[in-house]
Amino acid sequence: MKIRSILARPFASYVHKQIRRGMSTAVDDQRRILRDLITVGRGTEFGREHRMADVADEGAYRQAVPVRDYEQFKPWVERVKEGRHNVLWKGQPIYFAKTSGTTSGVKYIPITRESIPNHINTARNALLCYMAETGNHAFASGRMIFLSGSPELERVGGIPTGRLSGIVNHHIPSYLRRNQLPSYETNCTEDWEEKLDRIIGETLGQDMTLISGIPPWVQMYFDRLTARTGRTVKDIFPNFSILVHGGVNFRPYRTNLMQSVGRDVDTLETFPASEGFFAFQDTRDPDAGLLLNTDSGIYFEFIPAQEVFDPSPTRLALHEVRTGFNYALVVTSNAGLWSYSIGDTVRFLSTDPYRIEVTGRIKHFISAFGEHVIAEEVEYSLMQAASELGASVVEFTVAPMIVPGDGRSHHEWFVEFERPPADLAVFSARVDALLRGKNIYYDDLVGGNILRPLVVRPLRRNAFISYMKGLGRLGGQNKVPRLSNERVLAEGLQPYLETH
Repeated sequence: MKIRSILARPFASYVHKQIRRGMSTAVDDQRRILRDLITVGRGTEFGREHRMADVADEGAYRQAVPVRDYEQFKPWVERVKEGRHNVLWKGQPIYFAKTSGTTSGVKYIPITRESIPNHINTARNALLCYMAETGNHAFASGRMIFLSGSPELERVGGIPTGRLSGIVNHHIPSYLRRNQLPSYETNCTEDWEEKLDRIIGETLGQDMTLISGIPPWVQMYFDRLTARTGRTVKDIFPNFSILVHGGVNFRPYRTNLMQSVGRDVDTLETFPASEGFFAFQDTRDPDAGLLLNTDSGIYFEFIPAQEVFDPSPTRLALHEVRTGFNYALVVTSNAGLWSYSIGDTVRFLSTDPYRIEVTGRIKHFISAFGEHVIAEEVEYSLMQAASELGASVVEFTVAPMIVPGDGRSHHEWFVEFERPPADLAVFSARVDALLRGKNIYYDDLVGGNILRPLVVRPLRRNAFISYMKGLGRLGGQNKVPRLSNERVLAEGLQPYLETH
């Protein structure tokens, strides 16, 4: 065993024990964090405008600071961009994480000196917990891909600005950087196709043990590796043992990814975002959920999903949540975010300890007819039907099709198959039945002949890659919305429909 693997073992054990101890203090940690955040917030422009000097507890905080999305929060960010100090947090941010919002255009999320450890240490802790749980320390001595956006940063209001992954790239510990691929120069490559080719050139022939990225990017990387070499990933990288993923639901991608590898490898799910690193898989069981990061400078609130768009929604603290319910996630943090709705929904699988699963995006749903269909329901229905009927799915998206006349409107599913079903009509009917079993509102609409059953539209191979490339959004950080009330994506995919 190489020296790096040997040194990792006691550190992993120590961190794992610390995280286990923190499970029992999660509620107290959350209350302490809120008190500490308010103490700093009182000295900021935001704090003075919201009378934080009078805030002493969770209830008073909810009264003083309303929930906001980025568009509502933006005026304070603009003040920071003007060069003002002590606006949202003491001093100025050390970075802006630049991210594309679905409705707000480009978003600038502050990262402060106090909040950067949340991003760095949580990623480290996820890997150390994996080591302690599995006993797999050997991967630490091999090569690892930590794909990032370009680490080259611009300045906005004098503040270094870039993709979160590019910012984090500057903080990778030296003991990991020596094992990191791709190179800094390759990560700076803007053209995604060129970047991917360079990554393949740099990783072929290396002892790759860990690969990290969002599932569609990893699948594209695996496909190109196999196309270039004619071999499966396990034959190219025999010591590859752990796939780290996040950003989208992994279940629809798992089968194809493992087929590309040629054997099952361990997986480690994480929940990072520009606003914070919120949770990570802390056990060997991927179905156990993600441990909420309750002692890392972030105070969490949870809004019942059905109240998200209410003017005064119910706001629950950690000790008030229940398992089995969908909640919109709201964060207050030492990045200077105050009751900020990040746009994701989660469900608690456990409250002892607090483990969650990510169930979708607030704005990624279909309710054109009052059906309230969410991403989790469509993903389950499609993947279950594919499993039962011998099909394999690469990617998909769903949109409403509104057709004049009673009972003619329907959901339109655009699906790129790796292996199409033998009978598309049988497959479509099964997906529809599964969705009806998951969503009572959709079931009532179809059963009442207000909607007709869904329609599956097969797409040509690489349809989504071609579409994203045409938008200039092909890349490791860009994700295809799984469902939408609008038909922008649906119309854009029309040229890629199968014609036979």
